[in-house]
Order: sequence, then structure tokens, then C-alpha cells
Amino acid sequence: MRVLIVDDSEALVQRLAVILASVPELEIIGSAGSVAEAVLKIREGKPDVVILDIGIPGGSGIDVLEVLKQDALTPLVIVLSNHSGREYRSKCLGNGARYYFDKSDEFDKVAGVLRGLKRADAA
Repeated sequence: MRVLIVDDSEALVQRLAVILASVPELEIIGSAGSVAEAVLKIREGKPDVVILDIGIPGGSGIDVLEVLKQDALTPLVIVLSNHSGREYRSKCLGNGARYYFDKSDEFDKVAGVLRGLKRADAA
């Protein structure tokens, strides 16, 4: 499973990479810190999973979701954001995100979701 992390905080990207290292057969193919970089890396790298923040330079994670929909790109998207309001969750899920987690108290759920996907693939 190939994963792209989209977040403008290098510290968060590194923390997430450490947590995800425990997921078997997972390869982090890179990270992106802006909307333009995210779109480029998704189009070129074709990741299976994108872990996406909402608050990124050049727009928002919602803009990335809209481009994915427009381009018919279908990675599984996990939004991991500090924006915990219902409107953000609704907008992201409505634009194709499969999961929406709050960074402050649901950070560790990302690895669990990815482990579950690996088990489902193996079955």
C-alpha cells in the first residue's frame, strides 16, 4: 500500500511516518506541503492512500479533494485535521474523503484504519 502524506508541518509528517512504520507492507511514497504539490504528487505517484490536512498553503485540503474528483483519481483519502467542526467533516466526506479524524485526539486512528485495510486486502 502506497501512502502520500499531505501536511505543511514537517514535524507532523515525521511523527506520522514513525507511527505508520508499524503497518506491514506500507510504503510512504512522500509528502506534500501545499495544494499544488499534493495534486502533482498524487497525479504522478498514484498513491493508494492520501492522508490529507485541510489547512495547507495554496488553498485547502478540500481543494485537493475537488481536484481528485474532477480528475477521477481514486486514492482512499483520510483527512487528519485540527478543523473539528461538523461543516469541515461534512464537506470532506461529501467530496470523497473516506475518513475524517481530528489531530488532537484521533491521530492514532490512522494506523488502525490502514492495518484494517491490509487485513481486508489479505482476506
